[in-house]
Amino acid sequence: MKLEGYEMDQTLKEKLVKSYDAEAHRRNEDVTPEWKDAERETFLGWMIEEKTSSVFDLGAGPGKDSLFFQENGIHPFAVDISPEMISLCREKEVQAEVLSCDEVNKLGRKFDAVWAMNSLLHIQKKDIETVLREIHDLLNERGLFYLGLYGGDNKEGVWEDDHYEPKRFFSFHSSTAIQQLVATYFTIENVVVLPPHTVGSQLEFQSLILRKKGSIGKNNISGQAK
Repeated sequence: MKLEGYEMDQTLKEKLVKSYDAEAHRRNEDVTPEWKDAERETFLGWMIEEKTSSVFDLGAGPGKDSLFFQENGIHPFAVDISPEMISLCREKEVQAEVLSCDEVNKLGRKFDAVWAMNSLLHIQKKDIETVLREIHDLLNERGLFYLGLYGGDNKEGVWEDDHYEPKRFFSFHSSTAIQQLVATYFTIENVVVLPPHTVGSQLEFQSLILRKKGSIGKNNISGQAK
């Protein structure tokens, strides 16, 4: 099946920019939950084992994860749709650029790894496969891709109880559905599903470590991290 280049809905994009610009400084001051720290540590371990030198932080927010990777010897390139978030990344001396998911193919460069913590939650279901393909194309051979998403249900729409303004659009997938989606472009190396009570949400959290398709790696699909 031929896939055309992805272009994010302009109205959706503008609302997300306003939402995240308004919350940028609060998110910068928030303490990262322990379970998210653990996810980051796990993926760092994979990258160190693979001798990774570069990581593309997709939807980097204020740059906390990029700074963590940088302090551990891996060069990050951070992108986010929010100019305020990117300003905070640069304050941390992280290389960063304002880009949305539909613009990453303009970079003209590749990375050893991609880190996407909740950044694909705002991609409409009709577009998710194209975005996954473009992430695949960003990676060097044998490249690793961390994909973290809240989910459990197959639904999408504006979250009416969202405290962000404008209220954000979300797209959720079941664990089975997201694994089927990524399988076109990636080999699944590791899957962990964290229950709602662990992540303090009404939703579960799906954590996948993937490898660019065509390379060799061991499969480990379970309820336990590597």
